[in-house]
This record gives sequence, structure tokens and C-alpha cells, in this order.
Amino acid sequence: MAKLIYSMITSLDGYAEAAEGNLGAGAEVEEVHAFIGDVFRPVRTFLYGRRMYETMVFWETAHTLPDVPPHILQYARDWQAAEKIVYSTTLESVSSAKTRIERTFNPDAVRRLKAESDSDLSIDGPNLAGQAISAGLVDEYHLFITTSVVGGGKRFFPDGVRLDLELVEERSFDSGLIYARYRTR
Repeated sequence: MAKLIYSMITSLDGYAEAAEGNLGAGAEVEEVHAFIGDVFRPVRTFLYGRRMYETMVFWETAHTLPDVPPHILQYARDWQAAEKIVYSTTLESVSSAKTRIERTFNPDAVRRLKAESDSDLSIDGPNLAGQAISAGLVDEYHLFITTSVVGGGKRFFPDGVRLDLELVEERSFDSGLIYARYRTR
């Protein structure tokens, strides 16, 4: 059975999306980006909300940019090879290969997808992930914690959910970013 992984960059105070501005520096450093690529290379299916998909679709054409560094090229190729499911009631079409739209998030369909998949799945975006967390579907949480406190926005974890997690891996980077991987107990 495949794992469902929720991962995002998050501020030190727990926000995956800042109310104003960005979450701070650290993730754009080559060392961090290459690490993220290595961690998610085995993932063969990405589950996105519309806004996260619109951010990530950049990787469909990233390989065509001039002077693309090898770690960016590798990430683009890995992303292009994966299946993508976009959950949206408003998106009319997709602009990437291996991508389909689902109008509603169906926890039973995601359970079946996990059961039938040979490779892990990733869910991205705090709103969509919140639905999966509430349904008990998320097996691992990968947090990339910046050094910034942003004071508000969309939280990484949804309100009203209690989880008992086990820390299974951690790493700090010279940029100050901290990676923490937790498993659901």
C-alpha cells in the first residue's frame, strides 16, 4: 500500500501560506531544492488543489528555460513523469500532461488510489491536505520550516485536528531551513 505524504514549506509559526508576503528564504537554495527533488522522486502521483496546481505547472516547461541547472532539470523531468490530479470546481482545463481534474475530494477514492498504487502519493495545499488529514488519509508529514514568523495566513495543519506523530527524520540546512519528517502513529 502506498503512503500519502503531505509536504509544504512552512513558516516557523506554522503557516503554509502567509497572509501577507512570502514565507521567507531558504527553500530556493540549490542544496535544499536538490534534497526536495531526491525526497519526492519516488512519488508518482501528486494531488493538488487548483491554486497549488497553478503554481506547480511551471515544471511542465521548466526544462525549456535557458541555462537550467541540473537539479532543476531533474525535478522538472520527475514532475512531468508523474500523474497529477487537480481538485477544482472552477478549473476548466489543465495545461500539463498526465493530469486530470476531479470536481470533489472523495476520501474513498483516495483510499483506493493508495491501495492500488505501487508508488507513494503526495498531497499539496493546506485546504486539500486538511480534507485528507480530517479523513485520516495522510501517512507522513514533511515540513520544510523557514526561519520566518509571518503572524497569520493558512496554517499547515487544519484547526480542530489532533494528531499523534513520530519524528522519523530531520535535517538542517546552511540557509536556516529545517526539514522534519513525521509519521502518523
